[in-house]
Amino acid sequence: MALITRMEPTKTGKLFGLMCITMFLLAGFCFGQAASTPSGAGGRPMTRVLTTWSEFHRPDMERWSPYERRLNINNLGSLALKWSHSTGSEVGSSPAVVDGVVYVGCEGVNRKVYALNAHTGTKVWSYLTGAGVGSSPAVADGAVYVGSADFKVYALNTKTGAKLWSYTTGGYVNSSPAVANEVVYAASFDKNMYALDARTGAKLWSYTTGSYVYSSPAVTNGVVYVGSDDGNVYALNARTGAKLWSYTTGGSVFSSPAVANGVVYIGSADFKLYALNARTGAKLWSVTTGDIVQSLPAVANGVVYVGSTDYDVYALKARTGAILWTYRTGSSVYSSPAVANGVIYVGSRDGNVYGLNARTGAKLWSYKTDSYVDSSPAVVNGVVYVGSGDGKLYAFGLK
Repeated sequence: MALITRMEPTKTGKLFGLMCITMFLLAGFCFGQAASTPSGAGGRPMTRVLTTWSEFHRPDMERWSPYERRLNINNLGSLALKWSHSTGSEVGSSPAVVDGVVYVGCEGVNRKVYALNAHTGTKVWSYLTGAGVGSSPAVADGAVYVGSADFKVYALNTKTGAKLWSYTTGGYVNSSPAVANEVVYAASFDKNMYALDARTGAKLWSYTTGSYVYSSPAVTNGVVYVGSDDGNVYALNARTGAKLWSYTTGGSVFSSPAVANGVVYIGSADFKLYALNARTGAKLWSVTTGDIVQSLPAVANGVVYVGSTDYDVYALKARTGAILWTYRTGSSVYSSPAVANGVIYVGSRDGNVYGLNARTGAKLWSYKTDSYVDSSPAVVNGVVYVGSGDGKLYAFGLK
């Protein structure tokens, strides 16, 4: 049976060991909201609250939720386990939360996509694919879109889990789909970036890079941004797939891009985090960490947050790259930070999920799971959802 294969980079930027786990994906989430808006500069009351976290990227690709108000730096110490659901295999996929349902993939022998009740953790449905699911689901217009190591991109009915369609690529699909304008964007180990019709699964276009694509695409302002193992960051026309520009880093680009205020932020196996002009691809700055940057950056309030396999979580000035603080975990950080209401949520291979003060980096809370946490947290209405290599999906809420 084909399993999803994780090829974990070493400090030399080479790949070693084949492990049956997925890359935490990367990259950004889409938020939906009901009855509420964040307070403005004058501190006006909220009229909107966050009710969904519908894909790995936000629509503006910053991995920042401006709508969370229940959890904050003052009460995070009271965060406790609300429920956990055991799948039986590693959960490196990052959860999507929509309309009271959590969607997540499962790796290893399980090979399933799950839909769970967001309040209780009980199973609503599951769908068996042909191999491990390390890809993070995207939810839009009644469909769940997700990739699998069986080479396919799937569209499943959100209510029943019934397959709507599948599209077969030429390699593993660890990349997490992004959905924009009724188009599904996903990449494959067959070197290609794909655009598929969200309703039918028909291929609209594909673009071939120089090597396999682990990175998850960010789509904004009519442009698709994605990294490749060939060392390049690509900007493609979202409608046609034509290359607009590419930027060559010094190593494989496993990281996924965040896009904010006309800047693309992305990591590389050359140990660096890059800031590139979103329109031209020109380098604005780069910062060297102590190891590979595979984590997808989060951008909020003029600060970039990212993890590195040097065990650290970094906070940097978005404009200059100056380091504001670092927080040392106990192992590599593949998990992508989520930013909500002054708190950074991130996992580590030391088995912990952390809540850090976004301004200072001080630890506010942590929870120890029974294995690595490559999954990236989703924060919805005062609940933190995240997967672990111990085979469980966890939900944490206030006591």
